[in-house]
Amino acid sequence: MPLTRLRPLLKVQFQRVAFSSPRQISVTTAKMAKPQYLTGDKAGIEAFIDKFDTFLFDCDGVLWSGDHLFPNVPQTIDMLREKGKQLVFVTNNSTKSRSDYKKKFDHVGITASEEEVFGSSYSAAIYISRIMKLQAPKNKVFVLGESGMEQELQSENIPYCGGTDPAFRRDMTEDDFKGIANGSGLDPDVAIVLTGLDFHPSYYKYSLGFAYVRKGAKFLATNIDSTLPNQGSLYPGAGSISAPLVSAVGKDPLSLGKPSQAMMDAVEGKFKFDRKKACMIGDRLNTDIEFGIKGGLGGTLAVLTGVSKKEDFLAEGAPVVPSAYVDQLGDLLG
Repeated sequence: MPLTRLRPLLKVQFQRVAFSSPRQISVTTAKMAKPQYLTGDKAGIEAFIDKFDTFLFDCDGVLWSGDHLFPNVPQTIDMLREKGKQLVFVTNNSTKSRSDYKKKFDHVGITASEEEVFGSSYSAAIYISRIMKLQAPKNKVFVLGESGMEQELQSENIPYCGGTDPAFRRDMTEDDFKGIANGSGLDPDVAIVLTGLDFHPSYYKYSLGFAYVRKGAKFLATNIDSTLPNQGSLYPGAGSISAPLVSAVGKDPLSLGKPSQAMMDAVEGKFKFDRKKACMIGDRLNTDIEFGIKGGLGGTLAVLTGVSKKEDFLAEGAPVVPSAYVDQLGDLLG
């Protein structure tokens, strides 16, 4: 779809989140049936796949962990394509842009196009450019994050500062304290503070972000995942990066990644699918699976190769329960 036609659709979809959406389902009030265990159940797998026309995939913890590709993932993706399924890769990893993900898909041998990727950095960028529509010169974004965020901001022609600029990746000096206090060390055009996963956080960047928010800048986040799965282990996630600012300013950012329904509405607006015929596949209950349940999707599938374990959703009274689960994505081959 041409970008000029997509923009009004995305605007409508993002604006929908500002009101109570009739589609949004409460995770705590929805009836939680016992999830179906599909690994080794060939008939069950076929029946489950046949229910859906569209599959939304998380990436980290589902397709791979760091540079480790999980077994039979490319074959599983190919199998779903052969069945005519629509595939969308919905990721909260803000460090990579859509083009970065395309390169990774190619590198690990997964068939996917850049247009099939919808990341949290892209979600934030289109929200800023097409919904907020700030007027120059007061339209700059202060970034606490990596190059993926910068690339997506650039794709929407949004000015920014901070991020990977070496001038911000340093210790704070006495002159910095003075400059922030009297305003001479602040950029007067900054109107938004956007946080994501930042591998080089610093007291200087936090101090600048804090000062901008105190002066009225909007506080946004690509996502607020507490942890990041990588190389078979867990590390602090984007939510851990925004946490110091949350503590300092006394309020949460508007999150534009999973499980935010702003992201779901935008994904639906771009890819045009029937929610009741769509399934979310993920490894994390409080982002991926909650994203699908709140969005009113027809099903959710948890994989056990990432953050959440089966004990988390099989326990009595578990707040978030998937429709089904498998040990790993490749088990869908039957």
